[in-house]
Amino acid sequence: MTVYLHEGDLPDDLDLGPDVAIDSETMGLRFRRDPLCVVQLSAGDGNAHVVRLKRPDYDCPNLKRLLTDPAVTKIFHFGRFDIGMFLLHLGVETRPVYCTKIASKLARTYTDRHGLKDVVRETVGVDLSKAQQSSDWGAVELTQAQLDYAASDVLYLHAARAKLDLMLAREGRTELAAQCFDFLPTRSALDLAGWDEIDIFAHS
Repeated sequence: MTVYLHEGDLPDDLDLGPDVAIDSETMGLRFRRDPLCVVQLSAGDGNAHVVRLKRPDYDCPNLKRLLTDPAVTKIFHFGRFDIGMFLLHLGVETRPVYCTKIASKLARTYTDRHGLKDVVRETVGVDLSKAQQSSDWGAVELTQAQLDYAASDVLYLHAARAKLDLMLAREGRTELAAQCFDFLPTRSALDLAGWDEIDIFAHS
């Protein structure tokens, strides 16, 4: 595995292919309080690209172009949060998308454990370390441990997706999952608009 660190944006000539695993690191989990610090990506080739964003301007045209490219599927785990952060800080709607957490909830109905660690352990056979999850992602210098952690969040999403797709097909839920993925950017927009704690489809 090689982790490539990029300052501010992706390189102009970087081609990550038609399916890109993406995750982000922030200073916390509140949209308007906590800034977006890092975006990590993988083409599923065993390598990761970590972009340390420049705040507060977030001048990253190459990354924004990738996030909005209709020919590139962006693979997330709990994409709802990342897509919302990209909409808020980068000003772009990320499409098309695939979310392994949603796929897991639709396919792995025999369990209530749908976190990345659990999904990757079962579908890929890799035990991820989450030790750096709550570290300082706004630091002037990122440690090697942070870079390795960021990489681990995207390195296995292609393989997890492949296994989950087989399970979705087996259970007859492929189209239902696709419709959920298509709605996901709208769900993120609702979060930013103030409906983050409200299920608008609920009766009450």
